[in-house]
Amino acid sequence: MAFTQIARKYSKEFAAVLMLAVVSASCLWASEESEAMGRYFFSGDGKITIYSERNHKSFAGTYRKGLGSYDKKALNEICHIFGAPCDPSPMGLSLRLIEFIDYLEDHLNKGAKITIISGYREPEYNTMLREKGSLAAKASLHQYGMAADLKIQGIKAEALWHYVRGLKFGGTGYYHGNTVHIDVGPARFWDETTSGVGTGISDGNKLIGIITDYDVYRPGMTVNLRFIRMTAFPIRVTSEFSLIRQNVRDETEEHRNFIPVFNISQKDRCIEFGSIDEMNFIKWKLPEDLKPGRYKIQARFCDEAWPDMPSQIQTAEFEINTF
Repeated sequence: MAFTQIARKYSKEFAAVLMLAVVSASCLWASEESEAMGRYFFSGDGKITIYSERNHKSFAGTYRKGLGSYDKKALNEICHIFGAPCDPSPMGLSLRLIEFIDYLEDHLNKGAKITIISGYREPEYNTMLREKGSLAAKASLHQYGMAADLKIQGIKAEALWHYVRGLKFGGTGYYHGNTVHIDVGPARFWDETTSGVGTGISDGNKLIGIITDYDVYRPGMTVNLRFIRMTAFPIRVTSEFSLIRQNVRDETEEHRNFIPVFNISQKDRCIEFGSIDEMNFIKWKLPEDLKPGRYKIQARFCDEAWPDMPSQIQTAEFEINTF
């Protein structure tokens, strides 16, 4: 039954409650029902003590109730600590980032307080920092709720930097102070001499990427995709994506084309995006007959409006689990 039909049948108050539930379901970290399996390759124990030096908000407790089952109230509190917009914004805070920070705390100094120096940044704020000469990248993952500059109690910044480098997961930057940049983008590392800020390294969408919301899925689950590290608009994306499964010899074993559901209306085979928000929440329900293994999703671009932009990009590998 359509929402408008429900609204006519029931009271305005009940219809308002239904609408709130629909809006709340759009949050980035609330896109899946609870599942009894871990959803990320790097996960902590689901408990964290975290504090913001900027807004003085804090949280100490459990944010995950079990494997893949999250406490939405706790996540909202953590979201505010990072200064990230929560319900009903489509931006949100990366759950992968929370889990990764928890993983680092568990392995380096379990139970330690984590202090956030800089969390989420609105694109306009990030631009202002760059104009003032700060080491704020044009394609900064802070703008996507995927990065934080932080301290872990009892752990020296340089030691944290080297530890993350050794994991070969995510990004980490160290500027020889007492904080470290941590993000859940591609694996890379840098310091103040090699950051590339101000060199045009990301101009013209050179570093554009695409990510999934989780690392582990079952067949039939919904994948939420989003583009990241865009620096120039508009961007025209082919509506048909590809699911690719490769074997241990890096040979393509399976290739399926599909058309996901986009955040904006689709008029033809090429969809034009004009902002970061529009390139969020691209959804696709995984086929029920997928075999277990590691997969990637590939997206392609329609034209060469930005000559330095790659013609196609892929997500990092994610896992299909059938047990």
